[in-house]
Amino acid sequence: MRIVVQRVKKANVEVEGKIVGEIEKGFLVLLGITHTDTKEDANYLAKKLCNLRVFEDENEKMNLNIKQVNGKLLIISQFTLYANCKDGNRPSFTEAAKPDTANELYEYFCNQCKDYEIEVQKGIFGANMQVNLTNDGPVTIAIES
Repeated sequence: MRIVVQRVKKANVEVEGKIVGEIEKGFLVLLGITHTDTKEDANYLAKKLCNLRVFEDENEKMNLNIKQVNGKLLIISQFTLYANCKDGNRPSFTEAAKPDTANELYEYFCNQCKDYEIEVQKGIFGANMQVNLTNDGPVTIAIES
């Protein structure tokens, strides 16, 4: 399981021209799931994400986590994070989990993040989504389980 975390001033996700998830200050999280991932991977990444200290304190040091700044999460399922581009120019997605498994772990991951008492907004699994964001910093971090 891997996530790409972007610290944002604001972000939203649209499906068919309608905003289905929107946050102000917080993290836009792109979540990729492979076929060997488990709930333990989701638990690990949820804990890491919700405790990640990349928000500035009063001394302008990245020292605060998302809960300490009353931030929110916008979590988007992103199977393309498991693209393999080693052979040729057309990516292979065989490392991405099958949709049923991926959706179950996506929902589980989102619920684990909610257990940290952080508001979670989501995209729509499997939909063609347009994601808009204002990256803050920019701060972008990739984390794997």
